[in-house]
Amino acid sequence: MRIRVIGRLLQIQRVLVRHRLDEVILATHLFRPLRYMFYLSPATWFERGRAGSRGERIRLALEELGPVFMKFGQAVSTRRDLLPPDIADELEKLQDRVPPFPGSEARAIIEKAYGQPISEAFAQFDEVPLAAATIAQVHTAKLRSGEDVVVKVVRPGVRGRIERDLEVMHTLARLAHDYAREGYRLRPTEVVDEYEKTIIDELDLMRETANAAQLKRNFTGSDLLYVPEVHWDYCRSNVMVMEQIHGVLVSDLDELRRRGANIQRLAENGVEIFFTQVFRHNFFHADMHPGNIFVRLEDPDHPQYAAVDFGIVGSLDARDQHYLAENFLAFFEHDYNRVARLHIDSGWVPADTRTDELEAAVRTVCEPIFNKPLAEISFGQVLLRVFETARRFDMEVQPQLILLQKTLLQIEGLGRQLYPELDLWKTARPILREWADERLSGRTLAQDLRRQLPDVSESIRMLPQVLQQIVQRASEGRLRLKVEQAGIDELRRELRSSARRRDSTIVAAAAMLGGIVWLAVGAAPLPGIVLAGAGLLGVVLARATG
Repeated sequence: MRIRVIGRLLQIQRVLVRHRLDEVILATHLFRPLRYMFYLSPATWFERGRAGSRGERIRLALEELGPVFMKFGQAVSTRRDLLPPDIADELEKLQDRVPPFPGSEARAIIEKAYGQPISEAFAQFDEVPLAAATIAQVHTAKLRSGEDVVVKVVRPGVRGRIERDLEVMHTLARLAHDYAREGYRLRPTEVVDEYEKTIIDELDLMRETANAAQLKRNFTGSDLLYVPEVHWDYCRSNVMVMEQIHGVLVSDLDELRRRGANIQRLAENGVEIFFTQVFRHNFFHADMHPGNIFVRLEDPDHPQYAAVDFGIVGSLDARDQHYLAENFLAFFEHDYNRVARLHIDSGWVPADTRTDELEAAVRTVCEPIFNKPLAEISFGQVLLRVFETARRFDMEVQPQLILLQKTLLQIEGLGRQLYPELDLWKTARPILREWADERLSGRTLAQDLRRQLPDVSESIRMLPQVLQQIVQRASEGRLRLKVEQAGIDELRRELRSSARRRDSTIVAAAAMLGGIVWLAVGAAPLPGIVLAGAGLLGVVLARATG
């Protein structure tokens, strides 16, 4: 383990001790004996004495540990049903009340990115941040053309801190994969790889700008979701400028009610937006915590969501999207046999899994939650039971679905806050059914055929030339078929190694046998003993290396 990783783990332990979160150390077994070193530090005594409530101590520890840990706190904060109220209230502050960095630094970053004074780019720029988050913070400004905008600036030095913590996560993931009993099934290294791609992409604001533009295009003409306009000419890799949204934070229920918002419709629209993004557009906003969602109330009876912060988006490949939709539909229709067969067909569980056993297990988990409003169920608790079932059937974690699962939990948490009586199944089922019927319609098939026709035509046009080359190479004896198979190189290495061990054993055994024969016929005893001893040692070594 690299020195930097060990140093970071010790630093994490120090922060936990200082904020009186010793139970975390006892639970994780990380350098448990070394916690006494921190207890002996006078600085720890004074800082531990000043610590506040339990929730505040957790929030402060996450803020001190950096962006990766604050992201975790943000995700957990949406699940008030899984957290004590005092902790949920504090973690909610991580959504948009992270300590800011100085506005003068933001000004310097913008001027360096633009290569000109900020007064030449904007008619007005407010150095006091409007909001601060884990990766960046936002300032209000006015363009010279008169539009009100927000300017998002990446925190200085944040990439280095994230890369350091990712190195720690990779190290722990490798240890879990190699030594944890279920490391192969949980696939921790692949999960961390997936998370690394997500959070590194979030540091590139040009990518976020492109995500916003795509999402806005997807919802053009829709009254479900409003996406602010981006100003491409002002966007750089660490600076992003977009239209300023005027609305009410979705978590401010008192203000929404005061202004007469239709809360039930708002909750149902949130579910529709999620399933529309995932299955109709295959491009979904994957960071939908309440700090990123506003509500526009031009018409309170038809409230409209407005999204910001497009750094994390997700999409699925066609196979996963198909199996996921079919699973949802089978689940809504209580067809547990179909759910079991889909899990086997998709490769999410081993191919030799008994369908009837998996069907019974899924029914046991899912049946109790049907026909209940959101207030009486918890996906978090259901997921825990699903994980227990998964362990029994050696179900592997699907890293490509982690973003989707996280977003679904955020949507459920948001719906629970807005309208606990929401019937999630009743809202989602017609959306999925419409999507499934549309996929199989003649119109969709014709569109797919028309879209693929140029590729098919090009393949047909190239076919005579390809056949001619194949025939020519075959007639000249130059035709070779390249076959690739997973693990073939490893198999070849093992065969070569086995051959070497076999040859070594044969030679050594021959030497030993020759020595014994030499001794038997009464030839010079010393060469015979040496030859037999060397042969015996060769046999032992050859077998030992095997």
